[in-house]
Amino acid sequence: MTFVAALASALVPASGFAGPLVEAAKKAEEQAAAGDTVGAHNTIRDAYGAFAATLPFSIGKAVFVSAPPEGYGMYAARKDTNFKAGEALISYVEPVGLTWRPADGGSLESHFTVDLELTDPKGTKLAEQKAFGSFDFKGSVRNQEVFAKLTLNLTSPPAGDYVLRYRFRDTASGAVAISQQPFKIVP
Repeated sequence: MTFVAALASALVPASGFAGPLVEAAKKAEEQAAAGDTVGAHNTIRDAYGAFAATLPFSIGKAVFVSAPPEGYGMYAARKDTNFKAGEALISYVEPVGLTWRPADGGSLESHFTVDLELTDPKGTKLAEQKAFGSFDFKGSVRNQEVFAKLTLNLTSPPAGDYVLRYRFRDTASGAVAISQQPFKIVP
């Protein structure tokens, strides 16, 4: 059984109703069997983009990384969340359910901003910065391989436990999603 066929059979609801993802998987399977690899890929990509547009805005992944990511999914997660004073905290964060809107020239665009909060483990706010990051995406498809690289440099923080909280705001929908990353400053 191919991956697309397995995906289609796993997505069939108990009632037997075939939804848009199942129908797209079936069509892509037929395209692939007929040798239309690119068509099969595009069918699945477009169906997934349409499906993702129905998902609530949320954070799929938020991890500290050991070096700036090179692309979507192209990162090396840190082995731990202990940082020395002065060491950059680099986060790789994947938002899910972004709103894509029509843009000039027939393309699509998406935009989100990121606010930063630094708290202690009890939630007491120690620092805050609005509009810490701003991300714009334009293209011809509802790209789901979107990520944010966020770098925080703390100057002379005391040793101890902290929580880095990023508030993502999808500007088209106004929806908010929060990532929280506990970490420790060690001597």
